[in-house]
Amino acid sequence: MGLTDNVKQELITVGAGKTSVRTAELATILRFAGGLHTISGRIAVEAELDSQELATRVRKDLAEIYGVRSEGKISSNSGAKTAPTYLVRVVEGGETLARQTGLLDARRRPIRGLPNKLTTGNLEDLSAIWRGAFLATGTLTDPGRSAALEIVCPTNEAAMALVGAANRLRIAAKAREVRGVHRVVIREDEAISAVLTIMGAKETVHKWEELRQRREVRATANRLVNFDDANLRRSAQAAVAACARVALALEILGEDIPDHLKYAGALRLNFRDASLDELGHHADPPMTKDAVAGRIRRLLAMADKRALELGIPGTESAVPDDFDVE
Repeated sequence: MGLTDNVKQELITVGAGKTSVRTAELATILRFAGGLHTISGRIAVEAELDSQELATRVRKDLAEIYGVRSEGKISSNSGAKTAPTYLVRVVEGGETLARQTGLLDARRRPIRGLPNKLTTGNLEDLSAIWRGAFLATGTLTDPGRSAALEIVCPTNEAAMALVGAANRLRIAAKAREVRGVHRVVIREDEAISAVLTIMGAKETVHKWEELRQRREVRATANRLVNFDDANLRRSAQAAVAACARVALALEILGEDIPDHLKYAGALRLNFRDASLDELGHHADPPMTKDAVAGRIRRLLAMADKRALELGIPGTESAVPDDFDVE
């Protein structure tokens, strides 16, 4: 079961409590998953839902809150990968229900957004609006770069009403239109956790946070591995470059090299993979890494000066151009 299913399964079991809260949730479900239709000259209210549990919940609330009877039907969509939808329809008393839930105004005109009495309600009502919207058309993706909690909205006005409700709940949500479909999206990790908590999906919040933390740890580990790989590559290239420069320096200077500098150069070539500190331990008598570095530096400087006098390339010409060595 994916995160979206986890959230919806949990939200279906949330006890709404007060009638105003139940009304706000049900009206939002009908607005976001439903629509108005004319059947035999009568206005009918329909909602297409993605689970039988939610359809049962909606039919129960319709009966208990508004005293209307509804029809339940399973619609098998074409295509092997398309899950069936569960249709809830109210024909008898549909127009009255549409007015009561804010789908129609007093002049029988469809309301494009959400009823003002819902979006100006208290925090419990606003939470119920978001819970109903998610139950109707919400999705939640795994935490990561593309993490998002998204609601598909029937109209731009409905999207803006949902964003307004989120703002009153201090949740950062944005409305956007993609290929003619209006959506409300929350992308910030903290905001996603906050809205899940507000809706009542507390168990899913814990699962989502655990996934998020595991992803962050894995991403950090990958960055460290890549960082270590880069450091190892640079270190290896630096050692190769140093040996190449020392070899060319010995060639440029020939026999005209002070013994202590020649000895340091020989150490570098004899122990190509060793660090400066390790070279010092190989020396007889032992030297500090600063002493080894100083002698090699003077050897290269002497060779570069001689190369300049002779009009030939210096020791740096021995380093391949594609080496990432500072």
